[in-house]
Parts: sequence; structure tokens; C-alpha cells
Amino acid sequence: MSLTLAQIKASLEDGLLSFPITDFNNKGEFNPDTFADRIEWFVQHKVSSVFVAGGTGEFFSLSKQEYEQVVNIATKVVNDRVPVISGVGKSIPDAIEYAKIAEKAGVHALLLFPPYLTECPKDGAYEYAKAIIQSTSLPVIYYNRANGVLNTQYVAKLAESCKNFIGLKDGTGNIQELNDIIKTVGKRLSYIGGVPTAEIIAEAYLAIGVNTYSSAAFNITPDLANLFYKSLRSGDTEMVTRITKSFYIPLVRLRERKNGYAVSLIKAGAKIIGKSGGDVRAPLTMPTKEDTADLEKIIRSANAEFGFK
Repeated sequence: MSLTLAQIKASLEDGLLSFPITDFNNKGEFNPDTFADRIEWFVQHKVSSVFVAGGTGEFFSLSKQEYEQVVNIATKVVNDRVPVISGVGKSIPDAIEYAKIAEKAGVHALLLFPPYLTECPKDGAYEYAKAIIQSTSLPVIYYNRANGVLNTQYVAKLAESCKNFIGLKDGTGNIQELNDIIKTVGKRLSYIGGVPTAEIIAEAYLAIGVNTYSSAAFNITPDLANLFYKSLRSGDTEMVTRITKSFYIPLVRLRERKNGYAVSLIKAGAKIIGKSGGDVRAPLTMPTKEDTADLEKIIRSANAEFGFK
């Protein structure tokens, strides 16, 4: 790891976090060339870190061999200009193996997903997280969402038992519980907003001390995403409101039409702007023609309003 822990944490606490899609070709196979181009495009747009094989990157649809390609390409292209953080998860043995692959590739930190399709109690989720985090020397961010939500008690316990547990990504949108965690655990952890289309509650996140969030929309409107983040952090509430009304609210309303659109709309949007990463893999499905047309209107209209191509 050629970046220091202080540099990694600084990137998590100040700057826009990017979550690129994973590129597939027209046969549904991983496309290393366009993926490499996408990563470079992200870095050129001044992201503070790159999260590969995340939720937007369809981590759970990737084979182990594809994951290895993803992390190796990402670290090679980024070349320590910003931190590269990769997803791990599924079962405990799988997550430990993926962590070893990521560490060998030179990834700087890990994003730990909850157990795959398994309902579990909080003490079980804690033991799952603890076993995986303690198995690696890499810094780990825990993704607090879905069937793996930990409350304040267990987040604090995990922070005490795992020194390399450095951050919490919130996927719940429960501001009350998150504020409890932040006020209790404090600066021991870095905190990241992580609900789908996180910009929609970015103002609420910022109010309780969460300065950064994951931006899937960066894949389809990087300049607008950067303008929104800059406006949010500088206190330009008028611009934040304008962008929210013009782009993020219509996008969220469209996203709510069908399960899985949080990812597949982003892949459809990438095609619209000429940065295709192929289609999503089942069980996700691509948007309908009508919904794709509506997405194009939203993107074109917002970019035109704010002077972007």
C-alpha cells in the first residue's frame, strides 16, 4: 500500500467518491479495455477516490476471475493518484479470498458488503464483519445496509475490536440512527453517505457531519455531479436546490419505477452519453424504452440548463 492511512481517510472525508460501473461487452463478458478507459475518465474528473466492484459495479454478479481483472486494472490505471477501494463480501471464506486478491493487486482499502441474501441478527452481522476485517491488513469500510445493518452498539464494538475498521458507509438513510453512531463513536471512523442516489439526502448527511457520499450518477453526469458537490460544500444552497429539482428529484422518481433501477439506469445513462458499459447482468434488467427515453430527457435537460455537454 503506497498511500498512507491518513491519505485514505482524508479522501473519504473530503471530496466526491466515485463508483464506476463494470464494463461488459455485447456478449455480456467483462470488457477490460473500456473499463480501463472509464477509470481514467473518472480520475481525470477529479474524484477523491475510486470504488470498484461496488454496488453500481455489480459486485455480486462478477466471477472471481473478473474481480481479479477489475482490481488489477483499476490499480494499474489509477497508479496511486487517488485511493482505489474495492468491494468484498458474499460468504466469510469468499470475502477473505477476495480481500487477498485485492491486497495483491495493490488496492488501498476494502468496502465490506453485508452477507448475500441472508437474513441475519445484528450479533451475527457483527461476527461476520469482525471475521472478515480481522483477516486482512487492509483498511476496511463497512457498508451498513440491507440485511447487515449494525446499530451504534455493534459499530462501536467493531471499532474497538478491529483497528483496521476505518469507516462506515450508510446505506439506510436513517439519519437518527446514523447521528447516534456519529455522536457516540466520533472521529474514530470516517462516515460516508451511501443510499442510492445519495445526493437526494446529501444536505441531511452534511448537517450531521457526513461530508462525502457515493455518487453513482457521476457515471452519467460527472460535471453536474462535481458542481453539486462543490455547491453543497461551499454552502451555495440556491445551486444545490436548482440541481436537486432539475436532475436528482426526476432521477429518483424514475429510479423508483422498478427494483434494480439504481444500477441499470446508470448503465442506460452511460450508453446515452456515449460511454457504454454494456447491459446489467441478471437478476437486474435494463430499463424499458420508455424509461430510457425519460432518462435521456432528464440528462440532456439538466446538462443544458447548467451549461454542460
